[in-house]
Amino acid sequence: MGNASEPFLFVSKISKGNDLLIGILYTVFGVLSVLGNGTLLLVVYRKKSSLKPAEFFVVNLAVSDLSMSVTLFPLAIPSAFAHMWLFNTTACTVYAFCGVLFGLSSLTNLMVLSCVCWLKVCCPNYGSKFSPCHAALLVAGVWCYAGVFAVGPLWGWGGYGEEPYGTACCIDWHAPGRDSAAMSYVVCLFFFCYVAPCAVIFLSYTFILLTVRGSRQAVQQHMSPQNKTTNAHALIIKVSTISGPFFVAGCVSMTVVTVLQLSVAVCIGFLTAWSPYAIVSMWAAFGNSAAVPPMAFAMAAIFAKSSTLYNPVIYLVFKPNFRKSLCRDVARCRTALCGRPCGGGGGAAQKGPCTRAHHMDECNSTRLSNGLPGDHGTCRHCPGAAAGSRSPAEARPRRAASVLTAPRGEVVSTLSNELQSDFL
Repeated sequence: MGNASEPFLFVSKISKGNDLLIGILYTVFGVLSVLGNGTLLLVVYRKKSSLKPAEFFVVNLAVSDLSMSVTLFPLAIPSAFAHMWLFNTTACTVYAFCGVLFGLSSLTNLMVLSCVCWLKVCCPNYGSKFSPCHAALLVAGVWCYAGVFAVGPLWGWGGYGEEPYGTACCIDWHAPGRDSAAMSYVVCLFFFCYVAPCAVIFLSYTFILLTVRGSRQAVQQHMSPQNKTTNAHALIIKVSTISGPFFVAGCVSMTVVTVLQLSVAVCIGFLTAWSPYAIVSMWAAFGNSAAVPPMAFAMAAIFAKSSTLYNPVIYLVFKPNFRKSLCRDVARCRTALCGRPCGGGGGAAQKGPCTRAHHMDECNSTRLSNGLPGDHGTCRHCPGAAAGSRSPAEARPRRAASVLTAPRGEVVSTLSNELQSDFL
């Protein structure tokens, strides 16, 4: 393959117009990925003191995606524009190693994160014991798992080479046809790094949705007017002290929507990013590799690299605590740039993008979902709203009831404030 000190060039096997389009897409992906993952890491840094164990995996995902962007795009973009691979053998091997390591790390991280979410929601007795030490060990395990498959080609189990479209490097997908070791590597890679993670992610979020939906239906049944009186004597109540009002049906309803959004977003992102590349790779490895169109590999590589772009978007949009932290940081930046809260409003009346009216709407929507009037009490989301009008009884921590057992003895689990925060 040539000396490492000499230029090692692959000529592109697709048209110059397609290479130009790929170069433009990679440029957009690289810029947006660095901005998105950088923003996510900044938000995490700002709230590092309140970081929960499950959020360690979100940090790890951002690190692996950002590392992939920084190591791959600077080599892939100029090569695409030049219509050839511009670097030497060593650069090709490093490029392929980083692509496999960071790509598999992201995939494995999503799988482990789904398992942790399942543990916290479906097995709260064990999920409540999940600590930062456990999270750190799992994060280390994610990198070791990805490292095994990334280092394997360097030790002769499989191999690295040019991508079939000619302007990048990855696993040598032609080797399985002539080498049994390469064949075993590709089979293990496909099963343990695509089929298994895909199955675990889907099963985890399916069980989560079933658990939360069952909890919601059970709570609504016992909260309904016709059953409230007749079933009251059959309920076992667990009383817990919390710092504000907690409406069981409303919180479960809101959790179902958020869990559904996060589940769908993660699963669609997983399949969109990696399914095309997995299909094309298996086609080349187990079929006639010469019959695979180079443009098919190029398009599959584009989809795979796009995962670095929308993974941070998913968690910044669907994780309420991250979204609120970003909202506060944006408000501070706007205040610093404008010298006062932008928009002409006073600081007491407007808190950046998250206004008091928004909090009142959110609070009222929760009350309405429980059949309560919209002006019932004060909103816990608005720290300045009628703070002085509360009676001493209202100012004390309130007690909330969680339904634990239904009339026939089946278990009905509801999500507490802390559990919702850990999961969401």
